[in-house]
Amino acid sequence: MTINGWIQILVFAGIIIALVKPLGGYLTRVLNGERTLLSVIFGPLERGLYRVAGTNEKEEQHWTTYALAMLLFNLAGFTVLYVVQRLQGGLPFNPQGLGAVEPTSAFNTAVSFMTNTNWQGYGGETTMSYLTQMAGLTVQNFVSAATGIAIAVALIRGFSRASGKTVGNFWVDLTRITLYVLLPICFVGSLVLVWQGVPQNLNPYTIATTVEGAQQTIAQGPVASQMMIKHLGTNGGGFFNVNAAHPFENPNAFTNLIHMVSIFAIGAALTNVFGRMVGSEKKGWAIFTAMGVLFLAGVAITYWAEAAGNPLLHSLGLEGGNMEGKETRFGILTSALFAVVTTAASCGAVISMHDSFMPLGGMIPIINMMLGEIIIGGVGAGFYGIILFVVVAIFVAGLMVGRTPEYLGKKIEAKEVKMAMLAVLCLPLSILGFTAIAVVLDTGVASMANAGPHGFSEVLYAYTSGTANNGSAFAGLSANTPWYNITIGLAMLMGRFMVIVPALAIAGSLAAKKTVPESSGTLPTTGPLFVGLLVGVILIVGGLTFFPALALGPIVEHFAMLAGQTF
Repeated sequence: MTINGWIQILVFAGIIIALVKPLGGYLTRVLNGERTLLSVIFGPLERGLYRVAGTNEKEEQHWTTYALAMLLFNLAGFTVLYVVQRLQGGLPFNPQGLGAVEPTSAFNTAVSFMTNTNWQGYGGETTMSYLTQMAGLTVQNFVSAATGIAIAVALIRGFSRASGKTVGNFWVDLTRITLYVLLPICFVGSLVLVWQGVPQNLNPYTIATTVEGAQQTIAQGPVASQMMIKHLGTNGGGFFNVNAAHPFENPNAFTNLIHMVSIFAIGAALTNVFGRMVGSEKKGWAIFTAMGVLFLAGVAITYWAEAAGNPLLHSLGLEGGNMEGKETRFGILTSALFAVVTTAASCGAVISMHDSFMPLGGMIPIINMMLGEIIIGGVGAGFYGIILFVVVAIFVAGLMVGRTPEYLGKKIEAKEVKMAMLAVLCLPLSILGFTAIAVVLDTGVASMANAGPHGFSEVLYAYTSGTANNGSAFAGLSANTPWYNITIGLAMLMGRFMVIVPALAIAGSLAAKKTVPESSGTLPTTGPLFVGLLVGVILIVGGLTFFPALALGPIVEHFAMLAGQTF
């Protein structure tokens, strides 16, 4: 590790902190239906969309109606994307003549992009036509991100309202987030990426002759428009097979910084939205601080592990950090930082191969995902994820002092705690359950490129990534098989909707409650005591749940390497 490396980490953190308040203020105005600078442009379009859809923007929904609307919308998105993939061979904007996507792969991909996961068991440039990339994948990148933000805002309304029956209108929230937030930022950001050399065209792939006289196919297409939303919306799916390690997706250090900032921007700003809506920005900053503590700890461990290098190579006299699987133009620090950023959020974009990280360096991305990606997290998903842990933490604090727990003037009672634990426990149910089955079945083991603990880690990472709606992978696992396509698809569905529905149930329950004034016995939720409690609960719950699996994988592999063994 170097001082220069830590300066870069602190600069990145400073940029994110600087964005929290202004972006949070803008999001709050948009979500409250207030006038913004973009109202002149998008206001008429917004009202026109409501008229066409028959939606009354002033009519709000009960949490069950909100949830039903969200589920039906996602089902429609899944269906359209699946059909487009299966029919792409006969559809336009397919200059390479790519055929229909195999059924289980099409199912997996449709689920993946609908759930904001963007797990890809295929190579984008060799599988998906331009139409599928644009009208299928990119559209889902926008609406799945908007869905996550909408759910987070519905939960915030549950805390900010008293004696209410509604949590907002899903169709209105979806429309406003897309029109006023995602589209404008992505439009400007895509132009910047094109300026920096990211392709944006509909041309056939270029056939070039190398200096040795060989023929090389250079893939291109509508790349820039997908790159911006894949990071801003924490989707992560790459136009190319190697994702953001490809120079057409990520040409230089400047575009890499744009990608990383985009991944964290909205998720961080939602903590400020929360503070503004509940009437105390300090409460939002407390949650952001807890996220920051976990993030910096993860960066420190990953950077240290990768900078320390491989002890097996050191024993041969080869000194230096671990550069395996990393782009030389990014190096160890940037690769480690990006890996933590993309797994702290539910993005999954990569600029290096996580499968080639040192055992402890690769363990941190797994832990980030196992915790539910609540460290900034996916747009919306990270916030409603950490609020579930806030509910558990407040409940634990109430037990310790012997009084009914409360947060923001709302009593946290049995229903809220049960719903929170249902959402929290669905993650280990999916991750550990599917992993256990896969590593004892021949069809699961056959896809593993490595034996021993690293092979186990490959499978564990796959189901963790799917359940956490991340999408990154230990690429040594050949996951484009019927078994993994179907089971990882089911894991993605569980990780998305078995968290969203309980979160909305909590929102509806809290919105209906009266607000009680704070008393001398109320736990302060703006200071270091609360931050420490929240971080502690997150780590204890995560540790108790997942430590045995981590011990069988990266931890065993780490000590085996120190002993001079490899697998």
